[in-house]
Amino acid sequence: MQADTPLAATSPEPEPETAAFYRQVLDTLNASGVPFLVGGAYAFNRYTGINRHTKDLDVFIRRTDFDAISAALRAAGHEAELTFPHWLGKVHFNGVYIDLIFSSGNGIAEVDDLWFKHAGDAQVLGVPVKISPAEEMIWSKAFIMERERYDGADIIHLLRARGDKLDWPRLLWRFGEHWRVLLSHLVLFGFAYPAYRDLVPPAVMAGLIEQLRQETLAPPPEHNVCLGTLLSREQYLKDIGDEGWQDARVAPHGNMTPEDTETWTRAIEDKKLH
Repeated sequence: MQADTPLAATSPEPEPETAAFYRQVLDTLNASGVPFLVGGAYAFNRYTGINRHTKDLDVFIRRTDFDAISAALRAAGHEAELTFPHWLGKVHFNGVYIDLIFSSGNGIAEVDDLWFKHAGDAQVLGVPVKISPAEEMIWSKAFIMERERYDGADIIHLLRARGDKLDWPRLLWRFGEHWRVLLSHLVLFGFAYPAYRDLVPPAVMAGLIEQLRQETLAPPPEHNVCLGTLLSREQYLKDIGDEGWQDARVAPHGNMTPEDTETWTRAIEDKKLH
């Protein structure tokens, strides 16, 4: 079955003052010539037709472009802070903010050239922009499985809206050794929308299920690495803190340093306080 064409999308509309701030920043970034992408609720709306209010604007950039973007924003009267050096900066204005995202909280979904190569065209609050590719949105959202936030429904809706148009080889390549995470979402997609299961190519499902079969029959690895920390920064702290499991986020297993994970863990309490 083919997916229905999404309804005409109406981008989330923030308060007028916030909208003016967003427009000014987007105009500044366009004028700077430094590549950027809009993601989050705006890109999700563009792909699925689902409209929802959002407390911020997600802008995706390369890590190497952060300084140039900070300089352009500073010249326009805005200061960008490097909130978490391994993945995120912020631009604040009167209690609202714009996220400058160059990776994911677990250090996996780094923004690279392919994000820009496959980006789509859109208008956000009347400003022409590029938006994050659906494949990279699925990849970056797939690991978000916190107690307070789970992006599985977003992935299911993206598959429902874009499954017949996705670059499946690139999506499989993005997940790489973490293919079990992708398979889990594809299984749930078939559960949520059984009439649209064929939007996932049979060869993709067959290949992943065969990988699962072979891995199930193989001896388990001898190392005690906990990959749960790639799914939640909080729910596996006991494993790596008290039980001696290695943290899959930290080199040589992942892309983060011990300092990165310590800063990211301390921020859990800061978020609860706010």
